[in-house]
Amino acid sequence: MRGADFASLKALAAVVEQGSFVRAAAHLAITPSALSQTIRQLEERLGVRLLNRTTRSVAPTAVGERLYERLRPSFDELDDAVAEAISTQERPAGPLRINAPRTAALAMIGPRLGRFHERNPEVALDITLEDSLTDIVAGRFDAGMRLGERLEKDMIAIALTGEMEMMAVASADYLARHGTPETPQDLHRHACLNWRWPSDGSLYRWEFEDGGEEFEVSVTGPLTTNSVELVVAGALQGLGIAYTSNDQVGALVNEGKLVRVLERFSPKFPGLYLYYSNRRHQSPALRAFIDCLLDRDC
Repeated sequence: MRGADFASLKALAAVVEQGSFVRAAAHLAITPSALSQTIRQLEERLGVRLLNRTTRSVAPTAVGERLYERLRPSFDELDDAVAEAISTQERPAGPLRINAPRTAALAMIGPRLGRFHERNPEVALDITLEDSLTDIVAGRFDAGMRLGERLEKDMIAIALTGEMEMMAVASADYLARHGTPETPQDLHRHACLNWRWPSDGSLYRWEFEDGGEEFEVSVTGPLTTNSVELVVAGALQGLGIAYTSNDQVGALVNEGKLVRVLERFSPKFPGLYLYYSNRRHQSPALRAFIDCLLDRDC
């Protein structure tokens, strides 16, 4: 390979994909200083700058971006070839990279870590928690977890949960002080706890339906955050009304810690799925992971 070797090109791809020398170094299992030296030597051999570096960020130059785009299909082919070779073995082994929203990972993966490792000791899980929408192919993840309504059409998807629903909830103390909303429009007279989309920071507009007609309501209140956990904490402490999915607050409603309101207006939506590219082989490690999430043979 003239002017560069495979390892240095893989290093460049990792930095571009991870957007950070630290994250890329961890992904490659080397030190950030060694990775920086590899990129510097590659740039010297090619005689061009491939990355723009600042104290806070790293991004490809125009030349670096073009080189990466030319390399990426080849790396995808190599990954597929390796995955196909691994898939011929019966024993789950090797690294398994999963991308998942924080809440889903803590609820679905966390309680099963011990069982999975006990049954599959040769699989090394590499789990990235990320609430924003992530391209798992570009990020070279083996699989991701996402709500069904946000899945891309060219993915193979496996349902992990049943249908879910939104729940408007508040503490009994808050409702005693401020009354109970009877319709979504009543929320304009209440303190509501806002949540921002992690992907772009925009406010979530509360989605309702009535007689099959869907509509949205913009609300205001004493708290705005990108953390669902903080929204729930605010509701428990009487700050106002929260609106989130049943997996977040259903148990608290059942325990009497929160009271559900506006139930007949709250829509249902597809639940949580594990998904992976239809261009990749399902490795024994991924099959074992799916079985464990579904509580089959794990």
